[in-house]
Amino acid sequence: MGESVVMLALGISTCPNDTFIYQNLIEGKVKTPFPILVEYADIQTLNEKVLNGSLDMAKISCAVYPLVKDKYRILDSGGAMGYGCGPLLLSSVGNDFNAEYPVHLPGKNTTAAALFKFWYKTIHSPLPTPHSPKYTRFDELYRNLCEKKIEQGVTIHEHRFTWEKDGLCLIADLGAFWEQELKAPIPLGCAVIRRSLGEELAGEMDLCVKKSLQIAWERKEVVNDFIKELAQIDDDDVILKHIRMFVNEYSMNRGSEGESALGIFFSLS
Repeated sequence: MGESVVMLALGISTCPNDTFIYQNLIEGKVKTPFPILVEYADIQTLNEKVLNGSLDMAKISCAVYPLVKDKYRILDSGGAMGYGCGPLLLSSVGNDFNAEYPVHLPGKNTTAAALFKFWYKTIHSPLPTPHSPKYTRFDELYRNLCEKKIEQGVTIHEHRFTWEKDGLCLIADLGAFWEQELKAPIPLGCAVIRRSLGEELAGEMDLCVKKSLQIAWERKEVVNDFIKELAQIDDDDVILKHIRMFVNEYSMNRGSEGESALGIFFSLS
């Protein structure tokens, strides 16, 4: 028997893949054991909230899970994993990595930060260690690159689709590097729920997330007002590409291949 709650505090980002998956759960179109109190935040903030135990359930970076595994369990559904969907190491000055410039990352505990470290260690280990990374919220980081306030940084989310038109240079596709080296899908994010709520409630909420996603897949309109109002970008085409890239069969159930990818990822940390 798990801990009793009055409302379930759920934390997700405003990114289209999260709002696509969780919309029907948030809006009450899927019956949940408890009412949902949703909180929207960037991924690093969500990681920090789970680290301090202030959310019952959340979508977090896979990289932070080893630090919270004693208090939270991973759900089968609701995460972000796949091929061709990893973070990009971009530059405002050229296509070559320069260890003399600091690298800006979208949060200390993000998967993007972990994938950058994996790439650097594998490719550049004979070279000098780069400057200590700088941590910046993902949207500010990208804006700083576009405005040439910084030289290089790792970008995530919808910026996979906008960097070329914004005049930035690609140093490395960190997700493609992961796939090439380890032959596994990229484990970006996972949905977690507090262990103290009990295994039975975890199973029920996992089914609720699956139902929410199934309803979203079945509707005619992929990009709707709920998603557009919360998105960081107002281009419907980019939002649609974002959903199609980050929401897939692993979002419904990570399965044995996804479980294996998580195991590989955790073993590298």
